[in-house]
Amino acid sequence: MLSTTFFLEQIKRSLAIAKKDIQIYYLKGPVIVFGLIFPLFLFLAFTIGRNLSAKELFPGFIGMVVFFTATSVGPAILPWEARSKTLERLVCSPISTWAILFGDILASFIFGLFISLVPLIAILIIGVEIMDLVLLSSGMILATFCFASLSVLLSVYPPTDIPSTVMMLSSLIKFPLVFISGVFVPIEQLPEWGKIVASASPLTYFVDLAKCSVNGISYFSVPVDLAVLTAFALVFLISSVKLHERFLPKRFS
Repeated sequence: MLSTTFFLEQIKRSLAIAKKDIQIYYLKGPVIVFGLIFPLFLFLAFTIGRNLSAKELFPGFIGMVVFFTATSVGPAILPWEARSKTLERLVCSPISTWAILFGDILASFIFGLFISLVPLIAILIIGVEIMDLVLLSSGMILATFCFASLSVLLSVYPPTDIPSTVMMLSSLIKFPLVFISGVFVPIEQLPEWGKIVASASPLTYFVDLAKCSVNGISYFSVPVDLAVLTAFALVFLISSVKLHERFLPKRFS
């Protein structure tokens, strides 16, 4: 009973951290630019001039939006907190490290899911038929949580209070993931080595789910996509907690 009460109290504090993160970090212009406008123009740069319908373009675009919005500011939250000295107060307060990180993940999850609804609603308004809206919605929820967990993992090292350094290093990981994930080139058109590389990216499985929800065809099976996304989410979440517990004290030195 005591452990259950403690867990619920920690979750309440995680929710408070998530609310604080959204109010402070997520309602800023740069986050909207890099989370929504940037992937839009990046995607347009690769699709203009190609004779593809909105239905064919949608899976790749929604994959980019979910990925970039869920990871737009998560890597920089802890460096910002360390620089403003609020991280020290959080660590000294009666809240577990995992609860602090879970609050940051929740903020990225809520923001990413909310912004990702914009292209989904837009595509429905223009008349593109979604064959399996439940599958797409489930995939968006799971993928957003997976990418939000990844965003916090990307802030582990270096343990610095300079957000730009962390954002630069995280971009070196995020951008290659986009280009190997079947967003611009379908997985089935990749060479064998490309398919192996694409299988290492969690974004690959969400784009595959999105394609299946739109046209009923996927490279992997739906259970495989869901299972791998779940596995990635758990690995990112557990790794974030374990590594931050190790490196968090170095942010104060």
